[in-house]
Amino acid sequence: MLKIGLVGAGDWGKNLIRIFHQLRDARLACCCDLDLKRRETVTGSYPGVKVTARFEDILEDASVGAVVICSSAVTHYPLTMAALKAGKHVYVEKPLALGSAQAEEMKALAERMGLKLMVGHLLLYHPAVKILKELVESGDLGQVFYIYSQRVNLGKIRHDENALWSFAPHDISVILHLLGQEPVSVSARGESYLQQGIEDVVFVNMKFADHKMAQLQVSWLDPHKVRKITIVGSKKMVVFDDVESTEKLKIFDKGVSGVSYESYGDSITLRFGDISIPYITMTEPLRVECQHFVDCVLKDRRPLTDGEDGVRVVRVLEAAQHSMENDGKPISLEMSPPVGER
Repeated sequence: MLKIGLVGAGDWGKNLIRIFHQLRDARLACCCDLDLKRRETVTGSYPGVKVTARFEDILEDASVGAVVICSSAVTHYPLTMAALKAGKHVYVEKPLALGSAQAEEMKALAERMGLKLMVGHLLLYHPAVKILKELVESGDLGQVFYIYSQRVNLGKIRHDENALWSFAPHDISVILHLLGQEPVSVSARGESYLQQGIEDVVFVNMKFADHKMAQLQVSWLDPHKVRKITIVGSKKMVVFDDVESTEKLKIFDKGVSGVSYESYGDSITLRFGDISIPYITMTEPLRVECQHFVDCVLKDRRPLTDGEDGVRVVRVLEAAQHSMENDGKPISLEMSPPVGER
């Protein structure tokens, strides 16, 4: 049985509290939040869970084996480092940190201490993303040409981080997972309309070594609620629409053929085939993610979204932020081993 201490009982923290309270082989022992009303809400719903305003109470409890951190992003680094130094395994919400140097330090400490460090890249535990990965790896889509995504809505507007750091980790983590590599360069542009210095809308472009590219749009200032990822391949194309209640994946048997740039009379033939909608057995991704963390700790397994995965996403975020601050200038990333060869 893994006893867990959780930090941050806000809107997202409530979901984590609910799930960790229900999981097999785990017990939510303590919840920490500075807000008295939040602590009272937890006590009212989960009377068996101890509440506190002191993070040290969790660190000093020898029976607590793991800490779940879902407080504001700026606290991820100090809280995670403190928990690791106290000998606790850590699950921390995205982004892992607000800079790659901090993220690397967190990863290194976890490895040195022999502890699990897992990042809440939720979509990698979505059954639709699992199917996307299988489609890419099997070659069913052919050669992947490019990927683009949209994650826009009206709200939730944040005051401590921009739309890039708030929304983009979801899509970046999926893109890196699907392609199995980091981009060689990143460029981004964003604008602040509601709060000075906090971008409400951001467009990011990623260029990869094998001529693949990816683009994403994130915003909390948009009339539409869109959570969509499109993959265009040489044989087929697929759309993952997470707003759809049932038809979350659509595979389009569309493409081109007969392209030859070295012969006279080049021709391009468009091919229009069927649209298939695979059946997806929906399990709450957050429940899968939380159970995965517990299993990794108890069975000594490597998390799918471990510290290395968190570092890779932060590196892209950091490059995009740097690009935004330099009028969209492309920022080069050092070549890293493919994600699947760690």
